[in-house]
Amino acid sequence: MGGMQTHSSAQVPPLTALHRLGQSIWLDFIRRNLLEGDGFAKMVARDHLMGVTSNPAIFEKAIAAGDEYKSELQSMAQLCASEPKAAYEKLAISDIQRACDLMAPTYASSARRDGYVSLEVSPKLAHDTAGTLEEARRLWSSVRRANLMIKVPATPAGVPAVRALISEGVNVNVTLLFAVEAYRQVAEAYTAGLETFAAAGGDPSKVASVASFFVSRVDSAIDPLLDAKAKDPALAANAAKLRGKIAIANAKLAYQAYGTLCGSPRWRALAGKGARPQRLLWASTGTKDPKYRDVLYVEELIGPDTVNTVPPQTLDAFREHGVARASLGENTALWLGYLSELESLGISLDRVCDTLLDEGVKLFDVAFDKLLAAVAAHGRTR
Repeated sequence: MGGMQTHSSAQVPPLTALHRLGQSIWLDFIRRNLLEGDGFAKMVARDHLMGVTSNPAIFEKAIAAGDEYKSELQSMAQLCASEPKAAYEKLAISDIQRACDLMAPTYASSARRDGYVSLEVSPKLAHDTAGTLEEARRLWSSVRRANLMIKVPATPAGVPAVRALISEGVNVNVTLLFAVEAYRQVAEAYTAGLETFAAAGGDPSKVASVASFFVSRVDSAIDPLLDAKAKDPALAANAAKLRGKIAIANAKLAYQAYGTLCGSPRWRALAGKGARPQRLLWASTGTKDPKYRDVLYVEELIGPDTVNTVPPQTLDAFREHGVARASLGENTALWLGYLSELESLGISLDRVCDTLLDEGVKLFDVAFDKLLAAVAAHGRTR
């Protein structure tokens, strides 16, 4: 789509232009054969790639579909059969360490702003604060890399774990954020955790966090509700207008909340001690509806102090025909008006976001079960 568009009169590559606008691109993908060859280093150089995220679904696809893990899995067949989670962690920790080492130059050159690699705690622990803390601490000490981020979901049980981990100096990627109010709670947890860390003599400049705010899944949930409303002739025009708009409007509202938080006296006191903002990270930015431009959720959410974690196909698409502009701050009042119009149609974004969080946890849970089954299968094929 859109492959004939020019990048600019100066022909600045789209990803370079995006980088210059203050946004960091992270890759939402990890796989051993990518890390072992020179492909990853080429992406870092060519695409200004600044970080890597992973999740159970990504690891499940890599382990189940690829051959690069086969020999190592076969060499620990007994462990695969008896403790598939321990076997998976051995593979994952090795990959994450390798990715952290490959991103270490970015971590250094960006003065610790970027260069992070994320590893997720088990989604089985999404509703277990103590279990999340125990596993997060164990993974942090096992990987032993300063540029690791532990991924913790923004569930009611996850948010207190975020606060505790930040207070201990552990970097955290808070995932599965859909609602702006949930983001505010996460930002509060980060701030309070940093205050505790600094009060105990820690250097807050050495702690980093991102708040992973999911985008495309919001439209995937809202658009069918709008289509149903459009069957009423009195509502059809408004409903049609809002299609494909709510996810971006919701993200713009979150960015507005981020700006307010960064301007608060409480945050400025921490910033004076070297603390770094918890940047918003746009997640789930591959376009799911074929009617939409394939780089929609990259092009419309470009702004300073943000991250966009993109799957490989979206990265390729933006490199080929993306158009970078400072879009995140554009027409904010118009976009936020769409949220009010949605409510006037009788569609509750809050309710949809609550459902998406529940579904997100379940989706990762299912992917984790499939991942462990794929690992366990190697224990039966010796």
